Amino acid sequence: MTYIENIYLCLALPLLLSLFFIRGRSRRYALFLVIGMTVCLLSAYVSSFFMGYYGADGTTAAIEITPVCEEGMKLLPLLFFYLIFEPAPQELPAAAIALAAGFATFENVCYLTENGAADFRFLLIRGIAAGALHILCGVLSGFGVGGGTLLLVYMTAFAGVDQHLAQGINLLYFLPAGLMALPAHVKNGYIEKPVLLPAIGAGLVCAALAAWAATAMEVGLLRKFFGAFLIVVGLMELFGRTKE
Repeated sequence: MTYIENIYLCLALPLLLSLFFIRGRSRRYALFLVIGMTVCLLSAYVSSFFMGYYGADGTTAAIEITPVCEEGMKLLPLLFFYLIFEPAPQELPAAAIALAAGFATFENVCYLTENGAADFRFLLIRGIAAGALHILCGVLSGFGVGGGTLLLVYMTAFAGVDQHLAQGINLLYFLPAGLMALPAHVKNGYIEKPVLLPAIGAGLVCAALAAWAATAMEVGLLRKFFGAFLIVVGLMELFGRTKE
């Protein structure tokens, strides 16, 4: 039996001890590495709880439960760091990258302990893929961009998840991410209170209509619409910005 808590202690304690001897940005980076490992451990507990609560098997939990728990919990330390310590905007991406790197490192070590290290090629691909995805989501979170779209592309293009199911998981992921981002937007004055209630009402109506249309639409057509939507949004972001 593998005790991931013991693995966590072996990895985290040397980094925690190093905090007494380093200062500045290096100290913050090491701290967020440990926080990333801690979040990975806690997300395993949370995912296991929901897996047992809903009676899901391993495959279902890995596709529908774990991504939501992991990405939602990775946002919590960043939100706490932002609201309590009020860092400069350029400091957030570095913290998010360190947190994501710690998360990916602990996840890979646990996988090695559980499954062995015989297949070097698979482990190399997995290590690069897991690290790249976690760090990319961390970078997006650090710059204030949600990782939900990246999660959706990964599930449909690489994990083989049905488009309807993937979009439902993505929407579920957005709920905790949106709630955690809300205090930061309120603090920065980005919430226009006069249009808040009309926007919420219109959003609920449009969401209901879009959900009805998506369930009635054939999966292949839905994929094409979503791909076209991403292209249009990307082009608008690249060429549609007004010059100041």
